Amino acid sequence: MGVTKSYRRLSKAEIEKEANHLLLKMQSTTNFPKWPDVAERAVNFLKLDIVWDKISISNGQCVAARIYPTERLIEINEDIPELKENPGFLESTIAHEVGHWILHVNHDEADGLSEQLELPWNIVENHQPFLCKNTTDKINKNYQKTQADWIEWQAQYFASCLLMPRYILEEKRKGRDLTQWSHLYAMRESLGVTISNLTNRLQDLDWIYIPNGSKQIYLNEKSQDGQRKLF
Repeated sequence: MGVTKSYRRLSKAEIEKEANHLLLKMQSTTNFPKWPDVAERAVNFLKLDIVWDKISISNGQCVAARIYPTERLIEINEDIPELKENPGFLESTIAHEVGHWILHVNHDEADGLSEQLELPWNIVENHQPFLCKNTTDKINKNYQKTQADWIEWQAQYFASCLLMPRYILEEKRKGRDLTQWSHLYAMRESLGVTISNLTNRLQDLDWIYIPNGSKQIYLNEKSQDGQRKLF
């Protein structure tokens, strides 16, 4: 058994359960989940470290971040200006790496109880990190073609669930109209995410609907039946 788990197709429900479980474990610690900056609190809880460094382009694509499992280290690309200028994008990137740690890493192996083996996907070499080439925060489950694509989708969906769990969204939506952009931007600020993060998550939950190419927001009937309990 290597440092990475065997590849497995995970459903949205399974991924959301893992994110919720992490938040639950954090609740009784000094890293109690708080918004914004919940991703950094998760990093501290998991005893991971974050550093900024230059990350070379891989196969013609920019790499936003990478995680070294055996070093418990998340590396953020200092050459991508948006990571420094957009706190929401940075938060999503860090949460994405936390997703890899939770979903794809054998923690006992990563902590040195046995030697790290070559990752089973064509995205890294032996003793190298997960390379996260997707520098956007859009979650699209329909385009994936390879195991590497699905692994990235899983990590990004985990990030969405960690940053915007249902019970927090229900709390933040109180007194707000989800069809008004000004109200969504206010929610975005309190959550510490990007507006794209937020609208994608709300649409994935079927709370709102925004037609392609449109700025008009429609409220779905399902949004009235929000789930009030996370765990």
